[in-house]
Amino acid sequence: MTEFTAEDSDPSFEWGVSTAAYQTEGAFQEDGKGLSIWDEFANRSGKTYNNQNGNQACDFYHRYPEDLSIIQQLDIPNFRFSIAWSRVLPQGIGTPNQAGIDFYDRLIDGCLERDIEPWVTLYHWDLPLALHQRGGWTNRDIVSWFVEYVELTVGRFKDRVANWMVLNEPMVFTGAGYFLGIHAPGKRGMKNFSAAVHHAALCQAEGGRVIRDLHSTAQVGTTFSCALVESASPSRQDVRAAQRVDALLNRLFIEPSLGRGYPIDQFPALSRLQKYMKPNDEDLLKFDFDFIGLQCYTREVIRYSWSMPYIFARQVSPQKREVPTTLMGWEVYADSIYHVLRNFHRRYHLKNIIITENGAAFSDSVREGKIDDYDRQQYLSSHIQACLRAKQEGVPLHGYFAWTLTDNFEWAEGYRPTFGLVHINFQTQKRIIKQSGRWYAKLIQHHLVPPNSRNMDI
Repeated sequence: MTEFTAEDSDPSFEWGVSTAAYQTEGAFQEDGKGLSIWDEFANRSGKTYNNQNGNQACDFYHRYPEDLSIIQQLDIPNFRFSIAWSRVLPQGIGTPNQAGIDFYDRLIDGCLERDIEPWVTLYHWDLPLALHQRGGWTNRDIVSWFVEYVELTVGRFKDRVANWMVLNEPMVFTGAGYFLGIHAPGKRGMKNFSAAVHHAALCQAEGGRVIRDLHSTAQVGTTFSCALVESASPSRQDVRAAQRVDALLNRLFIEPSLGRGYPIDQFPALSRLQKYMKPNDEDLLKFDFDFIGLQCYTREVIRYSWSMPYIFARQVSPQKREVPTTLMGWEVYADSIYHVLRNFHRRYHLKNIIITENGAAFSDSVREGKIDDYDRQQYLSSHIQACLRAKQEGVPLHGYFAWTLTDNFEWAEGYRPTFGLVHINFQTQKRIIKQSGRWYAKLIQHHLVPPNSRNMDI
């Protein structure tokens, strides 16, 4: 295992864990909550692994004090979670649900009582179903709907929440949900995708402006999924194919926020976005975020493929390349996160980057009440070391959040992949801290506590 030295210590570095409302909360119809697109989608036959759903999930809605106490026990100082839009606004707009607001009041207060800093994501994929029925992300009216939601939540919690993220991985929820149809709401095609992308990018910036107007001292960020994209060969076709994939995965949402427009130069099919542009939209897409959250798990090796419409590219699978993979089938390649950080720093000169998600799913076995998940521990160790190497080389990296606190509902993959630092038996809801969770706690202590006063017994 990688060793961390005293030189790695940085008390100002933000260490944490990340979660998402739909993946953990459950209680999908309790206390006045409205349905979300994932409530509907996951309860359709054939849409998820073994037809599993998040109706109960980790029962975080009822068991959050236990999970916050685990975070406290592990001395993890920061907790990233999302607010379920349809829990606080059952119809997406209109009359708020006081019981839902009260839940997040209790959750935020519970964090602060345990000296855990709350980091709130406003949108983590669970659009209210009532808004989807009016077009959802394909309807430009979502900008005003989103503003109403942001004004309610930030206005309510700004006295206790200093760190806000507007969107979680907009490329994933637009691509998987509005082009491929494999995630909620199950829409397909370039028309749906193009409209959803542009409206999400507008909401990304407008949400940032609303937060800043309401909470001038807040740290405002947003998060992007990203991957190291490499060509399968030096051939011109493969290189161009990799450039198109890079434009789609890594550039599509950050560049409009920086005033660079959409990366149509590298991926001409994105010119379809121009159909949805209105006068002054280029300015409306811009927002100067205080930090950018990057979420990187793997790399993609790309070759040209004439049979793939629009992008004319295809992944060379890790299995075909005979490289180590996680339970998700993703390549284990720690240098991916190092190169992603370097590439974003080189391209955009960002002032503040935080890794807001990174982690791995592996098969876990409970033996004598313990889980020795060495593979996950190795994954985290190697990827954190790669992050710190990039930081030492000048990348403005100021935090790392592991994905995720507990095993949870992993979208279309159901409960099969387990990413958690804490195991959950979903029949009994019993929690067991994995060895990786205890290791992560020791690592954080190593970084935050002066060497002569460290106590590594956890």
